Amino acid sequence: MILDVRALTRRFPVRGGHGAVHAVDDVTFAIGHGESVGLVGESGCGKSTVVRLVTRLDDPTDGRIFFEGHDVGAIPAKRFARTAARGRIQMVFQDPADSLNPRFTAFDTIADPMRRLGESAMRARLRDRVHEVADLCGLPAELLGRYPHQLSGGQQQRVGIARAIALEPRLLVLDEPTSALDVSVQAVILHLLADLRQRLGMSYLFVSHDLNVVRMLTDRVLVMYLGRIVEQGPADVVFEQPAHPYTRALLSAVPADGGGPRSRICLTGEPRSPIDPSPTVCRFHGRCPEGFERCEREMPVLRAAGAGRDHEAACHLLDAPVGSAVS
Repeated sequence: MILDVRALTRRFPVRGGHGAVHAVDDVTFAIGHGESVGLVGESGCGKSTVVRLVTRLDDPTDGRIFFEGHDVGAIPAKRFARTAARGRIQMVFQDPADSLNPRFTAFDTIADPMRRLGESAMRARLRDRVHEVADLCGLPAELLGRYPHQLSGGQQQRVGIARAIALEPRLLVLDEPTSALDVSVQAVILHLLADLRQRLGMSYLFVSHDLNVVRMLTDRVLVMYLGRIVEQGPADVVFEQPAHPYTRALLSAVPADGGGPRSRICLTGEPRSPIDPSPTVCRFHGRCPEGFERCEREMPVLRAAGAGRDHEAACHLLDAPVGSAVS
């Protein structure tokens, strides 16, 4: 495994000392070498916090993060920025305009991580390496002297991707990498990312609200709700045979093939508060259209959701007697 996350937890104290926000709660998953894993869920479910923890921009409250067999979660975030592992975990940000230094040319942006973290051999051939990764990302050499405001959105994102792969990372974290781009440009960038993964053998953690994109680019999918993973499994299985009511509701909002209407599942009620949520109540209870009495007194845990052992869901419906669900 390139990444092994175990019981990862992040809580943020509430002002005044009245409890804590459970942003990420006992999250466990792994990413294999060359594997692409999608992380999906509605806004506020904890995706961005997972990204910050995995990329070591923030410290976990509890849990462990193993990268290439080393417990990088034990290294404080401030110190991790100066370790060799920093260069092997890189990130492509959501908004390329905001993530690029307006005072750096495209060349300097791509060269910056090599100057800071690159080995002496890489720094010695810095100019050649910049041109090499720019070419890999489809960025013409004549654009390397331009500043971000002189580039289109797609060109800006190519610069961001080139910067991320300059140090030859083993894990690339992609946080909504196409959401700020025009639809016509999104497809081009997605094809570029798929091509780079195949060429360079990188692993991806792909975070997105666009489930069609996740289905196209990932091998496995993790579905989060209020800080917890509620379903995980091979992408084709999760999309074709979703086992958790929340996953089914998410997928019902995706346009059907051919643009036809889908049977939309509307969730009623309000999400539970993330501040000190009850450890004995399902986080989805109250919004779940299929919930029943057991959901109020017992937190479901991930368990096999089908014949394949790789497909898991945290839902009591998996072993509830027929007819026990209520509306």
